[in-house]
Amino acid sequence: MSTSPRQPSLRMLLLAAPLIFVAHFLEEGPRFVPWFNAHVSRGITEPLFWNVNFTGLAITLAVVMLEWLSASEISAALVFAWLALLMLANGAFHVVGALVDGSYVPGLVTAVVLYLPYFTWVVARVIRTGRLSRGAVIAAATIGSAPMAVHGNLILFRGSRLF
Repeated sequence: MSTSPRQPSLRMLLLAAPLIFVAHFLEEGPRFVPWFNAHVSRGITEPLFWNVNFTGLAITLAVVMLEWLSASEISAALVFAWLALLMLANGAFHVVGALVDGSYVPGLVTAVVLYLPYFTWVVARVIRTGRLSRGAVIAAATIGSAPMAVHGNLILFRGSRLF
């Protein structure tokens, strides 16, 4: 299927992913480590926070580049699985964290305003173009989001962490 000028191709849409991720971790940056350490007995350090986020940025750039270079079903599935972890599950983590705490969680604004709407847009784009079937989208989202879902559950409900 072709895309109209009003609906960007998946490739073009993915160019926003690294920028959205950077906006998110910059919102988190100043207050996330103290928030996290108040919830988890085995806390994290500022350097670990930044290392995890810069690694996440490198992976985001790599999957976007893979999609630009190959534009295959495999690249679409990898991009989608990564964005499910990075934006869907992490966005849900921030929303659930705010509900559990009854207050702002660092990163909540970009999770709600950028992550979740952007991920929804990517889902619609992938399905509309036929790059992946609905079943493949559900499988990739489930597999991709599972580690963050487990990690978030441990943080919010068990005072622990996955890594």
